Amino acid sequence: MAHGLAGDHLEPDWPPLTEDEVTAAVARIAALGSLVSVDWRSPRPLSAAALATTSSGRVFVKRHHRSVRDAHTLTEEHRFADFLRARGIPVPRILRDGSGASVFTVDDWVFELHEPARGVDAYRDAFSWSPIGGVRHARAAGAMLARLHSVAEGFHAPQRDTHILVARAEILASPDPLATIASQLPGRSALAAYLGERDWQGEIGVAIAPWHAEVADALRTQPPLWTHGDWHVSNLCWSAAGDDAGITDVLDFGLSAVTFALFDLATAIERNAIAWLDIERGDIARPDLALAIVEGYRSVRPLDVAQLQVLANLLPIVHLDFALSEVEYFEGITHRRDHADVAYHTFLRGHAAWFTGAHGQALLAAIRGIA
Repeated sequence: MAHGLAGDHLEPDWPPLTEDEVTAAVARIAALGSLVSVDWRSPRPLSAAALATTSSGRVFVKRHHRSVRDAHTLTEEHRFADFLRARGIPVPRILRDGSGASVFTVDDWVFELHEPARGVDAYRDAFSWSPIGGVRHARAAGAMLARLHSVAEGFHAPQRDTHILVARAEILASPDPLATIASQLPGRSALAAYLGERDWQGEIGVAIAPWHAEVADALRTQPPLWTHGDWHVSNLCWSAAGDDAGITDVLDFGLSAVTFALFDLATAIERNAIAWLDIERGDIARPDLALAIVEGYRSVRPLDVAQLQVLANLLPIVHLDFALSEVEYFEGITHRRDHADVAYHTFLRGHAAWFTGAHGQALLAAIRGIA
């Protein structure tokens, strides 16, 4: 079963990796030897992945449909991950065949193989919007994100060649987000089809306008930076299971794109310090975790008062571009209108609306008050 969008378990949109598929993928890398066993299959819903044992050790195998990632768009991620690893960020090594290829295409499927992550995968079964286990992990996650950003300043590559399931920020950072969405629709047919059935300009406008007006000028001056885009603790491995453990590896650059540092930091807070799966409860924020993430980040990359204000103002709408990319994915690729509705109403509109209430305002006040 795969993780659903509401903290439930569902039949996966993509079939699990078969033993034959893993055997064929392992055979691409001569040093791996032969497959011994498939030990674990990931419950993550947007691709299929597994850990396997071979005659030479263990390997992580991931499979995408070519409508989501083709060889070119997957290679974009690999270049960024390789750059970070070469400069000291702990990232599992991407495996290559004898010709140097890191992406293998079979019919409609695209495969990648990695060395297994080191350490304890403490959040392996955690849903993507579940809070961090404690402030020490939050502080460590913030510090590691800052280290990654400092290294990424040396990486220069064009923007991702896809909008599908990547955390971009062109709509968010534009002076007129609604006009930017409209300008993109001719090239994003599935998103255009979904939005065309509703008053999307009114609905999205109501959701984002108050927040965007506060942060628009500052976003125009943010230095562009390749960022991780999905800084949740389930994408980090740890030296031990306890709350004082350090980070041993950083995983999954699938959402990475050219954005800016405060975007990635706001995303980290949005992913790790708010229990969105319980949004109807209202009181879902963990200010202690949010502040610990920022504290860890500032221990490596200082943030001044102005930047903290931008961070707080950005947080209610940092998810805008990615929510629309999820709508596009569910509408046009998996053809799950019910999931597209969750991405549009609960994620895009609902998360922004939550910040207008007392609990959301309290979280923003806590971030603004750090200085």
